[in-house]
Amino acid sequence: MDFALSPEQQAWHDNAVAYARENLIDDILERDERREFWREGWKRCAEFGIQGLPVPTEYGGKGLGLPETIAAMEGLGYGCPDNGLIFAINASTWTNTIPILRYGTDAQKKKYLPLLCDGTLVGANGASEVEAGSDIFSMQTRATKTSDGWILDGRKTWVTSGPVADLFVCYATTDPAKGVLGISAFIVPKDTPGFRVVREIRKLGVRTVPMGELAFENCTLPPESLLGREGRGAEVFNCSMEWERGAILASALGTMKRQLERCIKHAKGRKQFGKSIGKFQSVANKIVDMKLRLETCRPLVYKIGWLKAQGRDATLDAAIAKLHVSECFVKNSLDAVQLFGAAGFVAENGIERDLRDSIGSTIYSGTNEIQRNIIAQHLIR
Repeated sequence: MDFALSPEQQAWHDNAVAYARENLIDDILERDERREFWREGWKRCAEFGIQGLPVPTEYGGKGLGLPETIAAMEGLGYGCPDNGLIFAINASTWTNTIPILRYGTDAQKKKYLPLLCDGTLVGANGASEVEAGSDIFSMQTRATKTSDGWILDGRKTWVTSGPVADLFVCYATTDPAKGVLGISAFIVPKDTPGFRVVREIRKLGVRTVPMGELAFENCTLPPESLLGREGRGAEVFNCSMEWERGAILASALGTMKRQLERCIKHAKGRKQFGKSIGKFQSVANKIVDMKLRLETCRPLVYKIGWLKAQGRDATLDAAIAKLHVSECFVKNSLDAVQLFGAAGFVAENGIERDLRDSIGSTIYSGTNEIQRNIIAQHLIR
């Protein structure tokens, strides 16, 4: 396995960096304080092609493979400091666009994918419930089949982009007696009768993408809203999680690289006790550890792209990548704050924001405890 970037992958990475630096730099400090989603930034990313990278050209995308998409997302994370915006793009791509692409009818693909690719629609995923987070398939949201389609009743929570999303892929049980085999997936536009965003949920990090709670109250859906076959919702969800766990932290690689470069520059320029702080072993060791973590993370993420390009299952490797990268992201962010000292602790330099944003990576797409369970299940059958 050779994970060196091909010329095309390197070009997408470098172009994403250049585009982000030119078009995706704004007053992130103020928007983070206001917890404000940057819709204009979303549209600019779509103009570059980010949202449509893995989507075939016939549906408005770029028709690229996952390796190229990962390379571009790493470049985006390096060039753009808005982790919330990038997280929203990842959530939309892996839990909305990919399920529609892989399980949607031709009519569903033609209707929704071009609008997801060109930035018209923001996608979101409605799966988690208060009592069905890690135990996702114990969900209580009910889908009742009628002569005119479906009626959904229930609640979904911790929905990334919920308050600003236009299109949702949601999951409900159509037959509780069947357990996992009774779960089905549905495409739910935001203006669907009986569907509403109940509230916005404030959170620690990635504040520039809102989180919300959804309510289905006698929510009426037509027959064509069903995504995939009835009772195949667990398969749709697991597919989206495999892609998301494997690729959602590609942008974190770019952020970690940016952190490392800032720390090296600071260690060289900051003078204490008559010499650069990088000359002190305790500081130099932190920088070494940050570099080591970054270099061990990159192959794990790019291996996911390689496996999917080979048409192979990446469930185990995606869990490994998600677990390791997220924990390294947190540790690197902590080291960056410590290395900068007071300058890292205050908001104006953005160092503490990366730390707050990194914490969520150990929770979303399945907590790291769940990732360990998945890995163990593959190793100890």
